[in-house]
Amino acid sequence: QVQVVESGGGSVQPGGSLRLSCAASGSIFSLYNMAWYRQPPGNERELVATITSTGRPTYADTVKGRFNISRDDAKASVYLQMKNLKPEDTAVYYCRTEINARLQYYWGQGTQVTVSS
Repeated sequence: QVQVVESGGGSVQPGGSLRLSCAASGSIFSLYNMAWYRQPPGNERELVATITSTGRPTYADTVKGRFNISRDDAKASVYLQMKNLKPEDTAVYYCRTEINARLQYYWGQGTQVTVSS
């Protein structure tokens, strides 16, 4: 079995920064694509950023230039560095990992990010 845990959320003022971490543990043999999603209050979950097994990132237009996704396969971890945060970035952020087989996804429990003055 695989467990995925996010950390690093919190409250920050507009213009601030946060770094989210996501670590997978358990019976891990292969790591594939990893991604960060978020779910704003009252809205559906949306894709924020992805990173392939070769390290190629993609970003939603709303976060491009402000967020940076990275991974450390030795630690089975993926990170999301967020800068110049805006109130509209407020959401629960979820990590999705693709582990041991293509399309075999494991999700974390989510971490709250609140951007408010």
